[in-house]
Amino acid sequence: MISDSKLARRSFLISVAVFTLVCGGYYLMSLSKTDGHYIYLIDDAYIHLAMAKNFALHDVWGVTRYQFSSTSSSPLFTYLISVLISFFGNNDQLSLYFNIVFGFGTVYFLNRYFSGIFSESKNIVISVLFTLFFSVLHLQVLSGMEHVFHVFLFVVNICCFSNFKNKYSVYGFYLSLLLMALVRFESMFYFVILAFVLVLIKKWKDALGVLLMGFVPIILFGWFNYQQDGYFFPNSVVVKGTRFTFDSNFPHQLKTIFLDNFLLNVSFYKIGFFPVLLSVVFIARDYHKKSFQELIKDNFFLIVISLLMICHSMFADFKGMFRYEAYILAGFSMALIPKLKDLFENFGNYIRSERLIAGIVLMNIFLLIYKFSFAHKMLENGGKNIYEQQMQSAKFLHTYYNESKVVANDIGAITCFTDIHLLDTAGLGSVETIVFNENKKHPDAEFQNFLAQYTTNNAYDIAIIYDAWLQNYIPKNWKKAAELKIKNPITVARDKVSIYAVDQDNLQELKENIRNFNWNRNVDVTIAN
Repeated sequence: MISDSKLARRSFLISVAVFTLVCGGYYLMSLSKTDGHYIYLIDDAYIHLAMAKNFALHDVWGVTRYQFSSTSSSPLFTYLISVLISFFGNNDQLSLYFNIVFGFGTVYFLNRYFSGIFSESKNIVISVLFTLFFSVLHLQVLSGMEHVFHVFLFVVNICCFSNFKNKYSVYGFYLSLLLMALVRFESMFYFVILAFVLVLIKKWKDALGVLLMGFVPIILFGWFNYQQDGYFFPNSVVVKGTRFTFDSNFPHQLKTIFLDNFLLNVSFYKIGFFPVLLSVVFIARDYHKKSFQELIKDNFFLIVISLLMICHSMFADFKGMFRYEAYILAGFSMALIPKLKDLFENFGNYIRSERLIAGIVLMNIFLLIYKFSFAHKMLENGGKNIYEQQMQSAKFLHTYYNESKVVANDIGAITCFTDIHLLDTAGLGSVETIVFNENKKHPDAEFQNFLAQYTTNNAYDIAIIYDAWLQNYIPKNWKKAAELKIKNPITVARDKVSIYAVDQDNLQELKENIRNFNWNRNVDVTIAN
């Protein structure tokens, strides 16, 4: 008979080994396509690094060293990277190392959680690996973003709640809430829903504790942020988030939230529908068998996480990297797998007697395969895309315009590896343009006039933008110098970047600099006539 500690240790080592092999394989594949230096899959990773660099080296909380900008959507993650830069120097691989540590931490706590449910190492390993790949954590580790840290805290939070009688688990539960608040602002949905379901079972003090520990850090950060730029939330939340305005547009907003974002949202059906459906089946089976209090207690996290997925769909966003919803998918696995214990331990009899549940489980497995295959495409060429587009732009700017005034709309690498002055047309790095982007507004003639006047009055030099992002509203006084095109875009917004001379007197010099720069061989450079 194997002891519980040996069982847990064996299953942990197997899970870590498999997860490491997958991550390591994709890491080496990426290196082979980016000249031996690991490049993150999306440009956003470099936004965190740029802000962390500026805070560590120049005491400026901003995407450039010259002024405050609340560009990071994850203040705690960015701050922790800045601490690492203070100790170890300005190294763009620090985000990857950070994610590796917390990726292993996630495996450890998942292993502990499932070791309390299963008595066989095989079932523990399957449960851990399913959770990791269902939340596409290997993709999150290699993305260099904050989502691994978010998943880690969410997993710790559920583990601690499941053992709430232990005082250390109580501390861990509230501490993870406190930290989660400043890692992703979508955590607010979790705090509110968790408190609501606790109220349903008359856990008033616990509900109040959840709200206090969750929202006090957000309120403090929001107050600080408002003092700096007049907005409560970081720029990305203001620009990309969904919000109510109680005016004549209110009916349209309701339609957007309930129909476009939820009921008619294809991404919801690809990502969240089948986990929610399986949860509904389990809850419905208890409806006539148990009292209301027992129903809530026995299906606590199924209810919480199902509501969380629905709220996320209505008020937040789904992304191609499954990054924003990764913590919810991990939570679904932790809530559903204990309900499916008999499926693991008596597979044949279970699928014969529980055909409905077995069918929905199969759909969730197909969902995992779909996400894994989609992640494969991103991991295969994502770093290559960023290397050929954003990194080449950053190197060009560093060579010829390192401290110049630059207009851009994909700002991570170009601010991370240069000292430019920035005007971000998308609003993430420049408070001046938020009003033209907030609540998912589209470019218009007013924005076009603003860009023309502002860049002229403030003597901007060049612009590096996606034409499609400004649609037909590119200022007439900007003159195109060149277009840079890459093949097989996966993780970049467009395959083509345009370079403009904002100051027309510098047009010929800009064209000459573009001709002389040693562009990557996979970048197709076309000089404008």
